[in-house]
Amino acid sequence: MAITSELQHTVGKTAGFSGTSLHTGEKVSLKLHPAPVDHGIKFKRKDLQDEPTIDVKIDNLKTVERATTLGEGAVRVHTVEHVLAALSAMGVDNAIVEMDANEPPIGDGSAQPYVDLIKKAGLTAQEQPRKFFDVREPMHVESKTGALLVLLPDDTFRISCTQAGPNNRFAQFLSTEITSAIFEREIASARTFVYYEDVQPLMEKNLIKGGSLENAIVVRGEAVLSKEPLRFADEFVRHKILDIIGDLALVGRRIRGHVVAVKPGHAANAELARVLAREQARRSAMRTPRAVPLGDGGLDTDEVMKILPHRYPFLMVDRVIGFEGENKITAVKSITINEPFFQGHFPGHPVMPGVMQVEAMAQVASLLLFKLAKTTSRIGYFMSADGVKFRKPVLPGDTMFIHAELTKSRGERLAKAKCHCVVNDAVVSEGELMFTFLDK
Repeated sequence: MAITSELQHTVGKTAGFSGTSLHTGEKVSLKLHPAPVDHGIKFKRKDLQDEPTIDVKIDNLKTVERATTLGEGAVRVHTVEHVLAALSAMGVDNAIVEMDANEPPIGDGSAQPYVDLIKKAGLTAQEQPRKFFDVREPMHVESKTGALLVLLPDDTFRISCTQAGPNNRFAQFLSTEITSAIFEREIASARTFVYYEDVQPLMEKNLIKGGSLENAIVVRGEAVLSKEPLRFADEFVRHKILDIIGDLALVGRRIRGHVVAVKPGHAANAELARVLAREQARRSAMRTPRAVPLGDGGLDTDEVMKILPHRYPFLMVDRVIGFEGENKITAVKSITINEPFFQGHFPGHPVMPGVMQVEAMAQVASLLLFKLAKTTSRIGYFMSADGVKFRKPVLPGDTMFIHAELTKSRGERLAKAKCHCVVNDAVVSEGELMFTFLDK
């Protein structure tokens, strides 16, 4: 099955295996379950109360020291890059990865066990098109450690990687297109490798209890220590490519572009994923409908006022354009010179206060939450605003489109929404807002 296929895929059936986790040395079982379209990949912690899940997305990246760790709230999953590389390269768009520990089995230090697992589960095509990120212009990230990643336009997904160890030991280069067949044959079985001087302090801290020559290659000086001979003469650079594929899976879309990587590492890979996710958000915002339709699914001013308790001069929503599915809403606010805040906020240079844009986002998110709860007998109170950024000034005469997406809700009381405001196809502000609901 080629990963160039235009349809989304999930696994055909549930399949699993058990093994040892790298950092704790404990036994862990992992299962792959099918998931519906647009679900993406989620990790499920079977060993915790309520079996919480973590979405595979760059916003949930917690640390990248030696391995990739994802988390939501207090829940974490560590060392996920080999699983993600196999799922991405073998063409799995939607799946639940269930584990009974905080880390998947390390296997032999490669992605081969996961390729075998995916083949055991099989693949099923789904009825929705795949989501792609097409590279339109060169993008790059550089790190203080000397890592450089450049992404160039290409019709396929290709990686050209130069790997070099300390003092440029074991310098290797490989350039290849990434298809499921090539990944399975050329990349998946390349194992993790470590430099003895890097892992010695970890061993002393008792941090890699599951690590051994069974699941990693140790380089000491010019010597290569491993249980079996090298699988490829250039096994190190192949494993670096494997890590790049796994870390870029955090973009949540298939990339059509050419990654040129020099001395890559998890931190630089994640930074590139972050750059792509930001660019994708910018492109999505630019596709916002500009005309304000009166069609189905929207709410006019009177209907908005029946739901929200706010009144002039504090009502920040003129109209709801529409709802998308259960958890997205788009609304609009026309900014006129008659807004009361312009009198006191830089009178000679009227600019809409950022705090009013946050209030507009909060009101739009509340409309979505009240629609979901089918009641307006409660009032939504702000609890926190995270990652708030103001990117461009909003001026009199602007039409501001306000987007909110419900990302989390706990019972009837707590909810989290990701919001952004758009003027002239550009994001002017954004933030993640948390609410609690109390009875009036």
